[in-house]
Amino acid sequence: MKVFEEFENVTDMVPCRKRPIVVHCKEITEEFRVKTLEGDYAQGKPGDFLMRGINGELYIHDRELFFKAYDILAGDD
Repeated sequence: MKVFEEFENVTDMVPCRKRPIVVHCKEITEEFRVKTLEGDYAQGKPGDFLMRGINGELYIHDRELFFKAYDILAGDD
C-alpha cells in the first residue's frame, strides 16, 4: 500500500477548484466540544467557529484559518 505523507511530487495530478457550497457557522466565545462523525469529541477554543457541513455534520474551524478560507455571507443561505 502506498502511503502519502507530507507534500511530495505526485505525477499526473490535475488542477481542480472547490465548489462554492454554502455552509453555516457561528463564532463561539468560550471553550466547547463537538461530537465528531467518528463518535469522539473535538475540543474548540474561544474564537473558533462551530461549522455545520452540507450533510448536517458539526465540526470546529480555527479562527485564523477560517478567515483564509471563508467569507461570511450576511443574511444569505
